[in-house]
Amino acid sequence: MNQIKHFLLSIYTLLSIPLFAQDQAIIDQIIQEANENSQLEILGQELMDGIGPRLVGTPQMKQAHDWAVKTYAKWGISAQNEAYGIWRGWERGITHIDMIFPRIQTLKGTQLAWNPSTSKKGVTAEVVVLPMVEDSLAFAKWLPTVKGKLVMVSKLEGTGRPDYNWKEFATEASFEKMKEERAAANKAWRQNMRNTGYTSRTIHQALEEAGAVGIISSYWSKGFGVSKIFSARTKTIPTVDLELEDYSMVYRLAVRGEKPQLTIVAQSKELGEVPTFNTIAQIKGSEKPEEYVILSAHFDSWDGGTGATDNGTGSLIMMEALRILKKVYPNPKRTIMVGHWGSEEQGLNGSRAFVEDHPEIVENVQAVFNQDNGTGRVVKITGQGFLHAYDYLGRWLHQVPKDVTQHIETEFPGTPGRGGSDYASFVAAGAPAFSLSSLSWSYWNYTWHTNRDTYDKIVFDDVRNNAILTAILAYMASEDPEKTSREKSVLPLSKRSDQQLQWPTPRSPNRKGGQ
Repeated sequence: MNQIKHFLLSIYTLLSIPLFAQDQAIIDQIIQEANENSQLEILGQELMDGIGPRLVGTPQMKQAHDWAVKTYAKWGISAQNEAYGIWRGWERGITHIDMIFPRIQTLKGTQLAWNPSTSKKGVTAEVVVLPMVEDSLAFAKWLPTVKGKLVMVSKLEGTGRPDYNWKEFATEASFEKMKEERAAANKAWRQNMRNTGYTSRTIHQALEEAGAVGIISSYWSKGFGVSKIFSARTKTIPTVDLELEDYSMVYRLAVRGEKPQLTIVAQSKELGEVPTFNTIAQIKGSEKPEEYVILSAHFDSWDGGTGATDNGTGSLIMMEALRILKKVYPNPKRTIMVGHWGSEEQGLNGSRAFVEDHPEIVENVQAVFNQDNGTGRVVKITGQGFLHAYDYLGRWLHQVPKDVTQHIETEFPGTPGRGGSDYASFVAAGAPAFSLSSLSWSYWNYTWHTNRDTYDKIVFDDVRNNAILTAILAYMASEDPEKTSREKSVLPLSKRSDQQLQWPTPRSPNRKGGQ
C-alpha cells in the first residue's frame, strides 16, 4: 500500500511541476508587462483629463463608453456597449457665481447635476438664510418672504479646519470645546429643520414654489477646500453648491444684515431621454468559454471633479489587467470579461441590469473581482459569505508575489455585501463576487464624490499594484481545474435586531432614471 501511495505522489509531483512552471512563467510576464509597459498614466489622462466626469445621461458618459470600446479594439480585444435603459440627458455648461454687494468677489462653486439652466445673464438677487423657527406655523409665515431671493439652505460651519488639523495644533481643551459647540450647533440645526415641517430634501421644493429664484447649499466634506457634489432638487430655478469658505462668508454677511447680493450664471442643456450602457469586453475562453471570470468596475461618476478615484482608478485597473492578459495569456481556459458598469452611483443600475439580463453568464461565473473605493493598494478581501471561498481564493492569492499581497488582510467566510458597489449585484444572485478593498488615502473626506476627485490624486504605484493583483487572480481563476463553490455560510445574528441575517436578494435596476 505504501508503495502505491509513493507512486501516486510521484506521478502527481511530476504532473504538477510543468503546471507550476507555466503558472510562474505567466505570473512573471504579468509583472514584467505591468512594470515595464504600463498604460495606466496615459489611460488616466485620456479618461479623466480628456473626457472628464462621467455623469449618467451626459454626452461625456457616452464618450467614455465609446473610448473604452476603441481602446480595447486597439489591443485586439472584443468590446461593445450594451444598452440597458434610458436616463434624463443633461450636459453641464458654465457656472459663474459672483458676489456683487457689499463688495465684488468671484465665488467658488458649481451648479448641481441635472439642474435647469439659467439664461446667459443669470439670476441676480439678495441672499437670505433659513431662520430659526419654533414650529411649522412660524416657518409658513416666513416662507412668502423668499420671493425674489436666493436662499441658503445649509448650516453654517463653525470651522473650516478638519479635525486632524485641530488635533495636531489645538490645545486639548480648545479641541474639545470646538467639538462640543459643533455638536450643539448640529443638534440645533436638525431640530430647526424638523420645526419647519420639511426635511433637507423636501424644503427645496417648498422654497421654489414660494418664489425663491435660486438655492445655495454647501456640503462640506470635512477636508480643506472640499465639497461633496450631488444633484439638484429644484425643477426651474438654479441650485448651486458653494465651497465652505465662500458659503460661510456670505452666510455671515446675511446674518449680520448686510443683505449680500449674488449673480449666479448656471448654464446647462437638457438633452431629452438618452440610452444608458454597460461596456463589456472579453477574451474568449479556449477550453471552457461558457464559464466566466469577470473583472468589475463602475464607469460612471459624479461630476464635481473628474471621477478619478471614484471610479476612474477601478476602471483603469480592469482595463490594464485585461490588456496585460491579452498580451501574455491570449488563450485563457475560461472567458475573461470586463464589465464597465453604468449608473452605479444611482443604485448599481448597470450591474443589476447585467445580472438580470444575463442569467446564463451569472450562473457560470467562476469569480468576480470588483474594485471601487479609491486609488489605494488593496488591503482587504473577504469571502462575502461563501463558505468555501478560502479554499480557492487562498490558492489564488498564494501565487501572487508577497510584495503585492503583504498589506492584504483576509476574512473568511465573511458576510455578503448588500450594496455599496457592483460586486453586491452578483453576490445577491449567488455568484462568487469579491471586493478588492483599498487603502483610504483620505478617500471619504477628500475624493469620494467631491470637487477634488481629479487625476492628481491618483497614486499610480498603488494602482499598478492592484492591476498586477487583479491580472494574477484572473489568470489563476481561469486556470483553476475546479469550479468554485457557491455554498453559502450560515449567517450570524444581526447586531441591530438579534435576528439571523438573510442572504440578500437580487434587485431590479432603474431602467428609466432622472425624470
